Amino acid sequence: MKLDLIKFVVIMLLFIHANLLAWSATRHSPNLNEPAHLVAGISHWKFGRFELYRVNPPLVRMIAVLPVLLCEAKYDWTGFYESAGARPVFNMGKQFIEANGEKSIWYFTIARWACIPFSILGGLICYFWAKDISGPAAGLFSLTLWCFSPNILAHGQFFTPDCGATALGITAAYCFWKWLGQPRWIFAIIAGVVLGLAELTKTIWIILFGLWPILWLIWQISNKTDNAISWKRQIVQLISILTLGLYILNLGYGFEGSLTKLNRFVFISNSLAGYKNEEQRDKERKTNRFTDSVLGELPVPLPKNYLLGIDVQKRDFENFGRESYLRGEFRDHGWWYYYLYALAIKVPIGHWMILCLAFVRTIFYRSSGIFNWRDGLMLLAPTLIILALVSSQTGFNHHMRYVLPIFPFAFIWMGKTALWIDEKKKLEVAVTGLCLLWATGSSLTIYPHSLSYFNELVGGPQYGHEHLINSNLDWGQDLLFLKEWIAEHSEDKPMHLCYYGGFNPKNIGLDYPLPPINEKNDPNFKIPPGWYAISVNYLKGYGWQYPKDGFSYFQKYKPVSIVGESIYIFQVQ
Repeated sequence: MKLDLIKFVVIMLLFIHANLLAWSATRHSPNLNEPAHLVAGISHWKFGRFELYRVNPPLVRMIAVLPVLLCEAKYDWTGFYESAGARPVFNMGKQFIEANGEKSIWYFTIARWACIPFSILGGLICYFWAKDISGPAAGLFSLTLWCFSPNILAHGQFFTPDCGATALGITAAYCFWKWLGQPRWIFAIIAGVVLGLAELTKTIWIILFGLWPILWLIWQISNKTDNAISWKRQIVQLISILTLGLYILNLGYGFEGSLTKLNRFVFISNSLAGYKNEEQRDKERKTNRFTDSVLGELPVPLPKNYLLGIDVQKRDFENFGRESYLRGEFRDHGWWYYYLYALAIKVPIGHWMILCLAFVRTIFYRSSGIFNWRDGLMLLAPTLIILALVSSQTGFNHHMRYVLPIFPFAFIWMGKTALWIDEKKKLEVAVTGLCLLWATGSSLTIYPHSLSYFNELVGGPQYGHEHLINSNLDWGQDLLFLKEWIAEHSEDKPMHLCYYGGFNPKNIGLDYPLPPINEKNDPNFKIPPGWYAISVNYLKGYGWQYPKDGFSYFQKYKPVSIVGESIYIFQVQ
């Protein structure tokens, strides 16, 4: 393909992708976590403090709120308090929407738009990395996979950190790979800076501090052309990369609490507080397992709230009063195969088929280009480690988005199937092209409700709740669609609303009473005639704001409509 044509296609794909995200961002109400992220991001800029939403590093939300800071939004900080494991930010997010009313929707929209460049960056890296190892056609192929992936479209429209972390994580990996191939100081500095930026998006990327030295060692051992001098130079550069990444991480927090001694922290997770189980927690009072150890005297080279965020997140994974849901079953712990199952039904079948074709090509075909096993290791190692690490946390399972960072690595790997185009393998090209068309069409068919995407294996989004709920389907994102539905059906009264979200719907003009709650789970429970809008999480019996199974009695009724794939409308006569 000619260079000018390739550039045009890349620009057009990214333009379409950005517009899909921008439009979708205007159509959805704030998801469960966005109000909290918005308030936390504003607090970071206004007060230079990072307690709020410490379970995620601050970079994405700090970028998101920049346009909001230019507006005349109203803030209410009275809900702030600080204690071990405190998370007042969710109530503060609710108060923000209460203070700003319907105008808050605009603030969320512009915050989402501010984060679209993260997704564009992720797409560009997919293109460049795949192009570098398999050629221009592979680059365009991987870019297409990114641009129309329902999971990337789902989270790229929000300013929660998942897509930003995914984009900067793959960017850091690409910069490190470039340094491995050309160990020059300029590439080392770039890799270190981008590593630090990736660390400021999600704590999952802390694995890179351990993974990169291992990958470098494997790379060097397998490269017999390097000499001892090169090894020494590269060791210095590698240490510089990791040190610079750590520096940027601390800089992003303004060095807040950096180098605090380990025994000075107050932890709440069993792992860091020193409990073996919940029974021991009930009998003893511990806040730090390192209090009387030699390790406790060591200064921690991390920001204080970064480490405390890991502690709080670890407590969540230890199942702090959370139920997990899979295939219609609730239980007080998760499943080791939860994320594998979620990927199987929330990734387009066409993508799975292309992945299989990529493995077939690896095993049975000679690769052209410069793709080799070391390139494959750079892509597969982070993918497998992230998947294994997240899957090992079986205290609770709620969100497939936790494994979103593996997607670009897979897309780049899958790009090698485009080599069949250069080799003029007509059958292979036809099969791969059909798979790509199927996946893209399947994704766009559900757009803009990409968050609720489920593939054809389970019958699509309308059957998704039989397998997964929470942010896999219902994250509170469809309230604006409900508002439109009610406006079009103004005669359907009285209306009742049970909404799964982080704020009161009446603050954006949906002031409707809550349906009766079946607190005793009475099978003969009856409700008065009327219209009822129920978020599917509560329909399935999930108990977060309300008693468990308080609204599951609606399952015996047939919905008259489904709004945005996550809010079910019932008419009771």
